[in-house]
Amino acid sequence: MKTGQRLLISTVIASMAVLGLVPATAQAAPATRYDGVLPNGATWIADVPANWNGTVLLYSHGYNPTPVNPPVNSPDPATAEALLARGYALAGSSYSRPGWVADTAAQDGLDTLQAVTGIIGKPRRAIALGTSFGGMVTGQLAERGGRRLDGAVATCGLMGGGIDLHNYQLDGSHALAQLLLPGEQVKLVRFTSTAEAAATSDRMITALDQAWTTPAGRARIALITALYQEPSWVAGQPKPVDVDAQVTGQYQNLRAILPFIVLGRADMERSAGGNPTWNKGVNYGRQLAESGRLAQVAQLYGRAGADLHADLNLLTRTANVTADPAAHGWMSRTSTLTGRLAMPVLTMHTTDDGLVPVQHQEEYAEDVRHSGSAGLHRQAYTDHAGHCAFTPAELVAAVLTVEERIETGRWDGLADPRRLQARASSLGLGPAAFVSFRPAEFLGDRSTRH
Repeated sequence: MKTGQRLLISTVIASMAVLGLVPATAQAAPATRYDGVLPNGATWIADVPANWNGTVLLYSHGYNPTPVNPPVNSPDPATAEALLARGYALAGSSYSRPGWVADTAAQDGLDTLQAVTGIIGKPRRAIALGTSFGGMVTGQLAERGGRRLDGAVATCGLMGGGIDLHNYQLDGSHALAQLLLPGEQVKLVRFTSTAEAAATSDRMITALDQAWTTPAGRARIALITALYQEPSWVAGQPKPVDVDAQVTGQYQNLRAILPFIVLGRADMERSAGGNPTWNKGVNYGRQLAESGRLAQVAQLYGRAGADLHADLNLLTRTANVTADPAAHGWMSRTSTLTGRLAMPVLTMHTTDDGLVPVQHQEEYAEDVRHSGSAGLHRQAYTDHAGHCAFTPAELVAAVLTVEERIETGRWDGLADPRRLQARASSLGLGPAAFVSFRPAEFLGDRSTRH
């Protein structure tokens, strides 16, 4: 696709199929495709349907560690088609580079919005929409974009922020290394290469699999997954109903995403210029108690005849990782959320997310409350296992809900799960599963606020 702004009249579905966003066989009304390049090299695309309703959805995509860095303007193919059919214009950027790009991603979005509206005219309203890493970016836009955005929908987002994310992941990695690879030197931070991180990941996976074969190993895996905040429900499997099935699910979820966690840390450290996280001074007995998993872990330790108190003391005693001040400063400036909202925000999460645990929502709600912005914020949960495993009906219902909140100036129960479910069910887009839910305590916050 040639650089610079240009106009491409085509069916939007055919255009998006080239980008892997929707199936080439899908049907939609004709739309106008725009694209361009920002001064920092970020590319952007926008699709404006013939029946444009005056609203632009500014999409922030998820974490992309691959060298291929295309612009993306929707969460998934079916949702894109449903939103375009309802008249929404979709815009989104590639960000300035792949990887942990929190230093430019929010501004890349605002610059994309400016470029698009410079062509199509000022919209009636603009709503930020984001997924995963892009959920955190959307949270940043909700704090910074008040003059250009009217509302935000942050889905499956890293709403606890980047420092706290990597703090609790460090807790889990520390526990895995100490309990399953005792006496070995396992590099957990300050990776110098992707290969070095991959080697750590491989050792961890091998240790997990070996530990799983013994009762004591399974007990320690339960402790490790509690610190990683891994859920027990695995996508594509029935909900676990007993402790053995729960721990099995936690192990499977961790095993599946552990390489992503370790390699993601290496990438994040490259961007930050060092290690921004720490565990020195962490009390792991307190961490386990706050996780809500103490009874489960204690039961498994009891069965195995293992000493939970000794293991927790070991973790606390050996926690000696400190942050690099410059890297911590970079992450503080680029990868955190204050909770001070400039617009209405709806956050949405699945109940069982192995990659971005739902506990992020507990932390974000607390940050928003402490900032005095609680009246602008509502949360929604869907009863699914998996990361960002939303249906098109759920995503479209979330957008419509925020748009109504913008129009009326009041929530008035709009985000109640029954109202969301009824709205989603009325769309003719398939199933939805909004539920009432309260996440457990988030473990990554190292502040003294608790």
